[in-house]
Amino acid sequence: MKVFIRCLSAVAAIVGLMPVVAQAHHSFAMFAFDKVNKVTATIEEYRWSNPHVVVVIKTVPKQGEQPETWSLELTSPGNLTRAGWSRKSLAYGDKVEVEFHPRRDGLHGGAFRKATLLATGQVLETNLRAAEKPGIE
Repeated sequence: MKVFIRCLSAVAAIVGLMPVVAQAHHSFAMFAFDKVNKVTATIEEYRWSNPHVVVVIKTVPKQGEQPETWSLELTSPGNLTRAGWSRKSLAYGDKVEVEFHPRRDGLHGGAFRKATLLATGQVLETNLRAAEKPGIE
């Protein structure tokens, strides 16, 4: 009985010290999945890290407009690797045509959908909701 209580106490202590990762993960309600923005841009930053890969782009402005910087969220590096991506799929300075679902609050952010590398025509796609929560769509 003493061994059982010691084991139970050890398990409780370990579980109590583990971070609750699920509480830190946000929902996708912040993105307007019924809207798609399409812009021509330059890659400013490509962060290949958990929990989500992030691409920062600067738009190529139309005449009379100013360039805009957008931060786009993708799925995890693991999900992207299984979809054929790598940490070298995009690079600083790449010219791209990007499609993304904008944030509902109007801030310059969104859920990445697709990028076409203008130099090669290569298309990179991902579906954030399908990769993170299969069966949601």
